[in-house]
Amino acid sequence: MSDIAVELYLRMKQASTGRISRDEKRRQEAKSRSKSKPYEQGRDPVSAVETLNTIFNQFAWEGELAKAELFVTWPKLVGEQNALNSTPEELQNGQLLVRCKSTAWATQLRLMHNSILELVTAQFPDLKVESIRFVGPDAPNWKKGKYTVPGRGPRDTYG
Repeated sequence: MSDIAVELYLRMKQASTGRISRDEKRRQEAKSRSKSKPYEQGRDPVSAVETLNTIFNQFAWEGELAKAELFVTWPKLVGEQNALNSTPEELQNGQLLVRCKSTAWATQLRLMHNSILELVTAQFPDLKVESIRFVGPDAPNWKKGKYTVPGRGPRDTYG
């Protein structure tokens, strides 16, 4: 049989049943693939900057990048001496958590809270930092095994 006869038969069958056969679907897919041209619409070259911006928008990385930039520029915001003794840890719900090397440094930075908050909100308005929480170091954990004895534990203070 010729190709024209096969084509006519398949079209008549499709018209009478209302369904497309598997062979016809394959033929249509092959035709659509073969029509692809390197310079058709939607295949224009895209710059690397546009691609990165699309990826950042798609995965909502702008906020994460701004947060990372805040953490990296922390020494410029608070000064070298303060930055050596404090480290920003996380930003959640508009609150920046800063871990300090001692409770004395946490107290010192709490006294500078308003000025540091003004600097952060001025340089990073997209982060919407509403407050900064300065905390001292964590006390050591005295639990060594999976079983513990109830009680008050060590009575010394740390920090």
